[in-house]
Order: sequence, then structure tokens, then C-alpha cells
Amino acid sequence: MAQSPSGSAVKALQLELKKIQAEPVEGFRVKLANDDNIFEWEVAIFGPPGTLYEGGYFKAHMKFPPDYPYSPPTVRFISKMWHPNVYENGEVCISILHPPVDDPQSGELPSERWNPTQTVRTILLSVISLLNEPNTFSPANVDASVMFRKWKESKEKEKEYENIIRKQVQATKEDAAKDQVRVPTTLQEYCVSSIPALDNQVDADFYDDDYVDDLDADEQEMYHEEDEEDSGNEES
Repeated sequence: MAQSPSGSAVKALQLELKKIQAEPVEGFRVKLANDDNIFEWEVAIFGPPGTLYEGGYFKAHMKFPPDYPYSPPTVRFISKMWHPNVYENGEVCISILHPPVDDPQSGELPSERWNPTQTVRTILLSVISLLNEPNTFSPANVDASVMFRKWKESKEKEKEYENIIRKQVQATKEDAAKDQVRVPTTLQEYCVSSIPALDNQVDADFYDDDYVDDLDADEQEMYHEEDEEDSGNEES
């Protein structure tokens, strides 16, 4: 039997969506795939300037489990993505999206895996970082990993990997035009949080305190610890 979504999961996701739309972050935009389902999000990731992905507009889906944030979501590109850490079906393979179990075979420490202090924001920024700095030690796409390493070891003279990425970037520009999205191509544009809020805004009557009040004692402690970490690590 499928697990029913918890009220705390719904409110956690409502809170995250509200924060991201109120304070957009460079590099991506999000909205609900369906107004009636907070557990499935549509994501658009902009290729970082100065990388092979510059000018790209890569669409993805995020699907959240019923017990979020205690279990990680999945991230799957629906735009074509040739990358060492992306499976052929588009699913992203990255440590923070793996449950925090002790799995010596994976080469990952539990501390590198998912924990409830991770957020949509940290996940997507990690995916953006992964685009330019793939992990080739445990690849999801072995062929892409081999091709990437040849490209790097040849000091970018072996062009096969680069040519594939540039073709995929070019193909995404049709989607950007269709969605009437202007993709940032300079660092100044990319780093300024000027993306307008999208549809599916959370009801303005929803407040952070409502979410905290509905959590049990352990969950409230985790929530306040996360707030303290955020307040100490905000960029100026």
C-alpha cells in the first residue's frame, strides 16, 4: 500500500516553494507541475556562463516522497542530458539524493548523503555545480564519463564530449523560446536574483510558524537548528 503524505511534508514543501518564489536564486526556476499536487515540481536549470552548458535551458522534474524531508526527492531531466552522473532516463545520481544508509559498496559516507536539513535550493545548486564538475569515480553513464575524462585529459582537444553538450544546449533554446524565457548568458545576469515569481504562488495566509506548530518536538528542534545554520551562512 502506498504511503499517505504527511501534513508536515505538505507544509514543508509549501514553505520551500514560497521561499524560493519570494527570493529567487540564480541558476534555476521552479513551479508546480500541477496546482493540486505539491509533491511534483517542474524545474528549469540555466547552464552556468563560462561552461559548456552556457545558454542552456534544461527542464527537469522533482518528485518528493510522502515523508519529505526525511527521505530525499528524485530529480529527473526531461531535456536530453549527456553527463557522467545522469542515467539514460534522465535521473540524476548525486550523493545528497541517496538515503543515508551505510553502503560501503557505494564509496559514499552516510554524512555525504541525504539529511533533512537539505532543501530544494541546496539540491538544485548541487546539480548545477555537478554540471561542470562531474563525479567520474562512480558514474551513472559510463560512456559519458569516459568521454569526459578524455576531453579533460586532452586539455579539451578531444572534442566529442564538448560537441554533444553544445548540440544539446542548442536544442534547449527552442524550449526557452516556446516558454518565453530569456536564459542568462553573462555572470552578471546569472548571479542577480531577478527572476520574476511564477504561477502557483502559495496562499499568502500560510506562515512559517504554522508549519513549526504542527511538528512534534524532535521535528521542531530540527527546524530551528536549520534556521540557525541558514542565518549564519547567508551570503551578503
